[in-house]
Amino acid sequence: MDHQKHTKLKRPAIGDYGRNEVALLGTPCGKIKQLAGKLVEALREHWSVAFVDADHKAAETQQASLLHFTDKISYRRFDYLSQPNNYQVKKYFNECDAIIVNGNHFKAAHQILIIDPKKPLDRKLERITHPLMVILTEGVEQIPDYLQHLTEGLPVFQWNEQQGPVQFLSTWVESRRPTIKGLVLAGGRSQRMQQDKGSLNYHGRSQRAHLFDQMTERGIPTWVSCRADQVKTIEDDLPLLQDSFVDLGPMGALLTAFRHDPDAAWLAVACDLPYLTAETLDYLIANRDASKQATAFQSPFDEFPEPLITIWEPKSYLTLFEFLSQGYSCPRKALINSNIALLNAPRPKDLSNINHPHEYQEAIKDLQQ
Repeated sequence: MDHQKHTKLKRPAIGDYGRNEVALLGTPCGKIKQLAGKLVEALREHWSVAFVDADHKAAETQQASLLHFTDKISYRRFDYLSQPNNYQVKKYFNECDAIIVNGNHFKAAHQILIIDPKKPLDRKLERITHPLMVILTEGVEQIPDYLQHLTEGLPVFQWNEQQGPVQFLSTWVESRRPTIKGLVLAGGRSQRMQQDKGSLNYHGRSQRAHLFDQMTERGIPTWVSCRADQVKTIEDDLPLLQDSFVDLGPMGALLTAFRHDPDAAWLAVACDLPYLTAETLDYLIANRDASKQATAFQSPFDEFPEPLITIWEPKSYLTLFEFLSQGYSCPRKALINSNIALLNAPRPKDLSNINHPHEYQEAIKDLQQ
């Protein structure tokens, strides 16, 4: 067996900039910018969108500092003296759900092919890897022969069509919404409860098994998060995700889940929520905003986001690491300081935490009634 020096990690499905990047190529830059403007305007109602272009103007006076930040009142601007490499540039686009790229200057994982005699594509065939559609400019009636094998079956639109390309790209971005997977947070040490909270029986099975059943009944592939020393004490029928980031509490469980699948949105639910009902769970899923970092409930007890019944989108993977690198292991702090969707729970009592033995006894009586 060949020696492997570094751990083989599952990498997220992102291109040069982000997850859903599309290059516009085959026409002069003026027309590319015009089309990009229409696409961005249409997509931004529901998604965070970016445009990647080259500056065709003469260079401004070079700044002396490595980084220059300017508050332009209506927007903010960062000017960098250094050129970011392929790894650094991805973090700048982490928030974006769709990235439109000027294909005359930059590559992207997917392409929109514009057929324009002024800018033929015969010399850019190597850039055409995953074309999505074809747009014919004024006076063009057919696709060139050298592109026929690359465009077979693709939708074809006229340049003056307003809705066709916009609707197609909107549908494509929507189809790439990350799939939800479930994570039952059962790895806590339950020091206040004095016994494993995941093993407590409120509904006929252990609480971790009950939550697992609730999510799998909704067709959500689900795992139970746990510590290494818990593995032998958890039911054999429950698939486990053993913490690979240890001693970090729920933050470690979330990072472990994203390490397992960095392209999924993880619905994390803690074991200390025995009042949680299907109604509240369904409400969270139905009102998910995939364009945000996460979708969470506002706690009815302290007005902050409740991190342990939350849908964490793939873009939050980087955010959690950034907070960890600054010395914070609290998922709630990440939610408070990020762009999230915040909901009011339809049944506030569903978010009640049970952490002490006397609260457990009271909850048992309450649920029986």
